[in-house]
Amino acid sequence: MDEQILKEVQELKKLIFEQNILQKEVLNFNEAAVYLEVSHSHLYKLTSTGTIPAYKPNGKKLYFNRQELNTWLLSSRQASVSDIEEEVSQFKLKSGRA
Repeated sequence: MDEQILKEVQELKKLIFEQNILQKEVLNFNEAAVYLEVSHSHLYKLTSTGTIPAYKPNGKKLYFNRQELNTWLLSSRQASVSDIEEEVSQFKLKSGRA
């Protein structure tokens, strides 16, 4: 019984933490890793290669703008089958190969 209560309290703490992240404009490193659902090592790699936008105001700690993270997440859209079919149709129309 005590273990179940402890587990539920931990889950609630996790949910509150994640909800707080959604309210913040600027995220610290740990919050950004949770927000992006990536490991700390992967986030370090993304920042060190300049793949992801980050800020280092005092030269030590990394901070992230949540809106910039959203833009980055949505920047490499994969075309769906219907997108590709539409492009083929448009190409055929333009080249007169209908």
